[in-house]
Amino acid sequence: MALDDLERDFKNSTLARPHYKQFSQWLSQQGDQYLSARREEADLMFRRVGITFAVYGESGGTERTIPFDIVPRIFPASEWSRLETGLRQRVTALNMFLHDVYHEQHILKAGVIPKEQVINNA
Repeated sequence: MALDDLERDFKNSTLARPHYKQFSQWLSQQGDQYLSARREEADLMFRRVGITFAVYGESGGTERTIPFDIVPRIFPASEWSRLETGLRQRVTALNMFLHDVYHEQHILKAGVIPKEQVINNA
């Protein structure tokens, strides 16, 4: 969904989910260029503090900012509880994976992930 479509949807508060209603009403009172201006500000700040990356293989080595949504995600408590459980599970799994790769390397020895992919990826 393009930024213009998203802005248009938020300005029509009848499309907003109940927990977005207050935000949607506030956003509808902002000027048409509000989200674009905030996006440009964030992009500039990201570049200033170095929150960028380069795509290897692209000509010119252009630095890009990390993709993100300028419109905040608003979750009611009931949805957040479920998300929190999933996020904690994934963070735990990622931490266990990293610990194994940097220590015992069971996952590499078992061939789950090719050792060369980890060792040669400096």
